Amino acid sequence: MAITAAICFGSPNPKPIACAAAADAAVINPLISRPRSLTLHRHCWNPSLVAGAPSPRSFAVRCSLSSRPDYIPNLIPDHAYVRIFDTTLRDGEQSPGATMTSSEKITVARLLSRLGVDIIEAGFPASSPDDLEAVRSIAMEVGNKPAEDGHLPVICGLARCNKKDIDAAWEAVRHARRPRVHTFIATSEIHMQHKLRKTREEVVRIAREMVGYVRRLGCEDIEFSPEDAGRSDREFLYHVLEEVIKAGATTVNIPDTVGYTIPHEFGQLISDIKANTRGIENAIISTHCQNDLGLATANTLAGASAGARQLEVTVNGIGERAGNASLEEVVMAIRCRKQTMGGLYTGINTKHINMASKMVAEYSGLHVQPHKAIVGANAFSHESGIHQDGMLKFKGTYEIISPDDIGLSRSNESGIVLGKLSGRHALKSKLTELGYDISGKELDDVFKRFKEIAEKKKRVSDDDIEALISNEIFQPKVIWSLHDLQVTSGTLGLSTATVKLIDSEGVERIACSVGTGPVHAAYEAVNNIVQVRVTLMEYSLNSVTEGIDAVATTRVLIRADHNGHTSTHALTGETLPRTFSGSGADMDVVVSSVRAYISALNKMLGFREISRNEIPSPEAVVA
Repeated sequence: MAITAAICFGSPNPKPIACAAAADAAVINPLISRPRSLTLHRHCWNPSLVAGAPSPRSFAVRCSLSSRPDYIPNLIPDHAYVRIFDTTLRDGEQSPGATMTSSEKITVARLLSRLGVDIIEAGFPASSPDDLEAVRSIAMEVGNKPAEDGHLPVICGLARCNKKDIDAAWEAVRHARRPRVHTFIATSEIHMQHKLRKTREEVVRIAREMVGYVRRLGCEDIEFSPEDAGRSDREFLYHVLEEVIKAGATTVNIPDTVGYTIPHEFGQLISDIKANTRGIENAIISTHCQNDLGLATANTLAGASAGARQLEVTVNGIGERAGNASLEEVVMAIRCRKQTMGGLYTGINTKHINMASKMVAEYSGLHVQPHKAIVGANAFSHESGIHQDGMLKFKGTYEIISPDDIGLSRSNESGIVLGKLSGRHALKSKLTELGYDISGKELDDVFKRFKEIAEKKKRVSDDDIEALISNEIFQPKVIWSLHDLQVTSGTLGLSTATVKLIDSEGVERIACSVGTGPVHAAYEAVNNIVQVRVTLMEYSLNSVTEGIDAVATTRVLIRADHNGHTSTHALTGETLPRTFSGSGADMDVVVSSVRAYISALNKMLGFREISRNEIPSPEAVVA
């Protein structure tokens, strides 16, 4: 049994406190392959590391069985630990149609905290008042409330290298216990010449001054990104990084902004930065890899192998153009190949990956393709006879990851088959098996819809249940809800629809309309009630199960015709109209379609309601 000690630095008379470890290091931290003894780490801020740093901060040294090192902005006590920086709510939301409301963002941020993400990039506050309010709300709520295991994530806001953006970012994140400002400016010749129209000297000056400005605001955790680093001149890149580290940057992120590099090039880039940048030992090196050539995950892993200790990712790999490095792929690759990766490990609780994937897919409206690694519908399916035979004999023949590792249970493992006679307890057990922790009103709502479906189907499958979960749980604030729908269609005349909606105050509204088909007629009837003109950008309908009695899921994408919301694109500076997605599920395809349309309208109207309200007062923060 190993004995260690804990000392609270920063107290007037620090005293050692002996505590006995319950097991040796191999048991305490099974993710590290090499044997280690329990050692005493002095986790304190070193003011000599950063120019203009504030007075020393105290970090309690604790005897803990947790594998996550204490958080210090510019230092990771365990060199094998890799920080996971999730930018789903910022870069991920730049995907067309991926707009989330503030309440949805907060819900996703809470789950990211439970997932164990080290840093949550909550948004680009200067983009719009809506985004500033959303980031501030996340900082206040998620940034001050530790998860069940005690983990408290850093809350980060993005800013271009100008005071206006930085002021907005700091205003948004400063209410978190661990705030970070992430600022960036392009350093490649093509960007400096054609986008910024600035010289190298001007770029260096701006970068240095703006990082210093963030420091003077009182932010002690600063990330700097040289945009398009993958195509930047190496010597110039080293120089920029040296200057921002001297100015106070605690993390330097190396973006492959257009997904141009291949793994050995990106790994060499990280190695060269480590070897040639003066002062790099005083900052954490991070990676941010786009997926334009399908190499984002591979490049990210190459960067980690070369010494990067923060990896920027998104759930499901969503993001600009072809997306970003996928959180689930990067994390599971590190976990599955830890020996090859030199014993690297993360603080991610992988049991929450499946739930995070589903939540982000539903809130963003972006499908996960069936063959997507880790979280795709086919990821753990085996149809080939040879594969099935191997799986029956030993699962390891064709699975390098167990579905349980990501919180995904196989169908019918519990032996429960749901039908019209199944009760609330049976449904609750099935939901728990599928990875959903649902109770109270949410469980009541799902149970009500379950009984409606079960009355029409002999057996309700897991996929049916998950479709109902998506339709009941992953929905925006209810402003309008569907009460009744009746349609008439066919070859003998125009399709007609009668729709009854209930508003947030319980008032019923009825409208009738005609259309070229039943869905068109129903949508026109909804428009007559809601009185908001929108353009339907995308419509898709899918069957989630086999058979003619399958539950159908519909996803739509809409955009307001007039006075719609806009936001500023972080990288290009363009003002873009926001689009809003919605989803619905039902055995009737028209009902499913109307539910999806109302879901999108609720999200859009909810956005408008938020923008009319005042931003919450900073005094609302819980100390």
